[in-house]
Amino acid sequence: KHGINAEYGGADGEPGVDGAKGDTGPRGETGEPGEDGAKGEKGERGEPGSKGLAGIQGEKGEPGVDGGKGDRGPDGDCAPDSYTPCNCDTHVLVRHSQSTDEPECPTGFESLWSGYSLVFFEGNGYGLSQDLGSAGSCLEEFQVMPFMQCSSSDVCRHGVRTDKSFWLAVDAEPDFSVKPMTSIDEIQNHISRCNVCMGTQYILARHSFTKDSPECPEDFEPLWEGYSYVMVTSSGTSGGGQDLASSGSCLENFYLPTFIECLGRGTC
Repeated sequence: KHGINAEYGGADGEPGVDGAKGDTGPRGETGEPGEDGAKGEKGERGEPGSKGLAGIQGEKGEPGVDGGKGDRGPDGDCAPDSYTPCNCDTHVLVRHSQSTDEPECPTGFESLWSGYSLVFFEGNGYGLSQDLGSAGSCLEEFQVMPFMQCSSSDVCRHGVRTDKSFWLAVDAEPDFSVKPMTSIDEIQNHISRCNVCMGTQYILARHSFTKDSPECPEDFEPLWEGYSYVMVTSSGTSGGGQDLASSGSCLENFYLPTFIECLGRGTC
């Protein structure tokens, strides 16, 4: 602003040059909070959370009220003459092929297992025969000596020289030079195969005492025809017989020799 100094009477000079920028002043106090902004848009849906822990099992409820008495059922028909009892019993028979082929079970019977035809045991001079119609005469594995001798002194011996086992033979020429410990496959070619079968039919054997096959009793049907097999003997007085009512006493083929004898020393 221009003017005249009243005391000295001189005129005002031109404005001076702007001074340098001053230092930054101290930070001011925090202002009042501003007003809320406008409401934002709705966000996307989040992923499902993890499954929570199972709750504690509730207490057992009180027993319910007994239901009402049901209506009386219709009267049944009384017809005792039309009643047919069910044969719920099961019977086991063993069929021996007297060959190296596994035999089939008769109609109406199911196979339980197959194996090798065992006839007789002998140990320490005592014999034990196996009924060829029972499951014990069909062992699932062939062993030259399938048992051990155990004494009261807690000692067991296998393959004692006096031990013997007898197996049903096939229709083959006997070979006395075969050593089963070194040729078990060749020995098995002389042993009959068998099949243990289960069914609901009662089994019995009938012997004609002639060269002709006998007829079955009334209400029975034939399973097979064969030759009457009575017993097997070893050296001395040892031996064992077949139950003549058992199917094991009726062999379908007649072969000589009928059985193979295996010794504890490892030969047959």
